[in-house]
Amino acid sequence: MTARAEGAGLAGLASALVASGALRDDWLAAYQAAPREMFVPDRIWPGVADGTRQHPVVDRDKDADAWFSAVYSDIPLTTQWDDGGYTGDAVGEMPSSSSSQPHMVFSMLADLGVEDGNRALEIGTGTGWNSALLAHRLGAENVVSIEFDAEIAKEARENHREAGLSPLVVVRDGRLGYPEGAPFDRVEATCSIGEVPRSWIEQTLPGGLIVAPWGTPYGGEAIVRLTVDGDGASGPFTRSSAFMRLRQQRPGQIPHDAYLKGRPWPADGDRSRTSLSPAAVEGWLVQFAIGLQMAEAFWTVERYDDGSYTLWTYSGDGQSWASADYEPGAESFEVVQSGPRRLWDATEAAYAWWDARGRPDFERFGLTVSREGQRAWLDSPDNPVPVVR
Repeated sequence: MTARAEGAGLAGLASALVASGALRDDWLAAYQAAPREMFVPDRIWPGVADGTRQHPVVDRDKDADAWFSAVYSDIPLTTQWDDGGYTGDAVGEMPSSSSSQPHMVFSMLADLGVEDGNRALEIGTGTGWNSALLAHRLGAENVVSIEFDAEIAKEARENHREAGLSPLVVVRDGRLGYPEGAPFDRVEATCSIGEVPRSWIEQTLPGGLIVAPWGTPYGGEAIVRLTVDGDGASGPFTRSSAFMRLRQQRPGQIPHDAYLKGRPWPADGDRSRTSLSPAAVEGWLVQFAIGLQMAEAFWTVERYDDGSYTLWTYSGDGQSWASADYEPGAESFEVVQSGPRRLWDATEAAYAWWDARGRPDFERFGLTVSREGQRAWLDSPDNPVPVVR
């Protein structure tokens, strides 16, 4: 541990995490033995806690104080863009690896509920910090971490060695898990998924836990805590989250022009008006609730200088689209819909369902995974969320 880490940075972040309830006594020794600075590269892009903004690069060689301040702040740090294809100083097109927000790291470890003697599988090694924490708590021989990017895996192994903690890091598709070392008591994904791979369930002991960020193509995401039971798994969502997607599950989105088939808007769309403001469906929670109901749908926003914008909603098959025009201060909004799926009608219905049930938060929802597929539920597995396709 460096002298800098022993100072206010390490202790200050620990105090904040303890006060928030994220860092508990059983993880404090691991936090101190594996300080975050040992698992962060010299060039980072600090974010904000809610993940909505990204700051330009901070280079340790050029501004060590700013680098240490970022490392020991409760914020996510992007460490790679565009699968390694971007190396500039601003930001790339898509963040592809990071050091997660410490509050989220320790909240998920609390969800994981490890016990002495447990064997743990991590999907998404990243910088290696989370797997180092697990290795300190459980013993390196009991931790396996999967990373798809060979260069990131190499850097994580080096970080582990410097910290004196060396869990097994394997380069492969995370969906496959690690059958060579199965069964595991705990499986944790530090990348988001839209489908729980069958292999993770098969490689987890009955009664074991799978903790992962989960979300639909529409938007919104939360941590799910699944208990494996025989042939499937089920459990509640525990908190909101915003993680980078597992690379093999990144949603492929058809270009906008393909929906309009080269014709200018409104193409063959049907015009109508709605009293539901497009702004009402943009929040992370409402996106999550709507996404659970609208299978294979996603949206984008086209913003204009006067504060107005168009909310576009698309079906994943390329056959249906809808536009809803937001104007500040308006009481009704123009809608255009095209294709076999009336996507704005479905959006309104999904919003109304969520609103009628008291606008339930993430923690009231849950997920059941079986060989037949995935099914989200509200309050109980016996109360499935309706799905419109």
